[in-house]
Amino acid sequence: MGDPSGIGPEVVVKALADEELRSRARFVIYGMNEMLAYGCDLAEIEPFWWRLPHDCHAYEMDPKHGVIVLDYDQFGFAGQRFSQPTRQGGEASLMFLRDGIRNSMLEEGEPGRMDALVTAPICKESWTLAGERRYAGHTEMLMAHTRAKRAVMMFVSSKLRVALATTHVALNAIQNQLTIGRVFDPIELGCGMCERLGVEGPRVAVCGLNPHASENGLFGDEEERIIRPAIEYAREQGIDAHGPYPADSVFIDAAQGKWDMVVAMYHDQGLIPVKLLGFEEAVNVTLGLPIIRTSPDHGTAFDLVGKNQADPRSMKQAIELAIKMVGSRNYVQGRG
Repeated sequence: MGDPSGIGPEVVVKALADEELRSRARFVIYGMNEMLAYGCDLAEIEPFWWRLPHDCHAYEMDPKHGVIVLDYDQFGFAGQRFSQPTRQGGEASLMFLRDGIRNSMLEEGEPGRMDALVTAPICKESWTLAGERRYAGHTEMLMAHTRAKRAVMMFVSSKLRVALATTHVALNAIQNQLTIGRVFDPIELGCGMCERLGVEGPRVAVCGLNPHASENGLFGDEEERIIRPAIEYAREQGIDAHGPYPADSVFIDAAQGKWDMVVAMYHDQGLIPVKLLGFEEAVNVTLGLPIIRTSPDHGTAFDLVGKNQADPRSMKQAIELAIKMVGSRNYVQGRG
């Protein structure tokens, strides 16, 4: 459910209010019944789930219920101003996420195993207030708790697919974060995701780091020293990768269909075009994990809480993509 103080509860209930979507999978919501019911009341939606205590074993659930809420009712926001970062919101969202990851990591056929994890937005400030300072966000915590050796953020929409070489890193630290491996990983893993989505022989464009992709070394040497070797290595692996290209133009070509995916060097370089062209539908996928994880591309939007204005389309697309990934049969493990 993400941070209970944000729009997570609202977009979850609005997305799952779609009966057709509910018919395609069985859902377990890690969250708070109180906040989900509040979201339903705002949107004038009849509650459609079965509530159980969060410490109830998943295998005890009656399979006739298509949506189960595991209620963490030790947390409560009644009578409080909750549309802001809070320690309690951080504690709750951390607990939801840990439990969701744990059940997603269970072996096939083990009681309580989840086939995919879809996460609503969290607030990093709330995590800090709750004492969690190790992780910059979902991606870093997922990587640590699943013991993944690498993890890549990729954003999927109808207009663009973009994978990131770095995640939540300050701009002045990016130069120290970039390595040939850091650039190669999103090329390889992103290519595998495209194949999983049915794109044969994905055409991959790789951005430069500097303006004009450094213009032959005039504005930095990262393109020749780091990015180009990563592209060459990817091509040796049979990946149709090209670049580095200036970031101010390559996304235009990608949106027009020349490229199946773009690899960006840092967060905003990739996220600005994604959100500009598809904010309501873009989905964040974490690649490289042993589990499937998707999420909407937006944040907690505290300013929209309680106004019934939160748009559930990105959450619906995140659920749709998770279902598609679970059912995918053309997945190449080495490029997942």
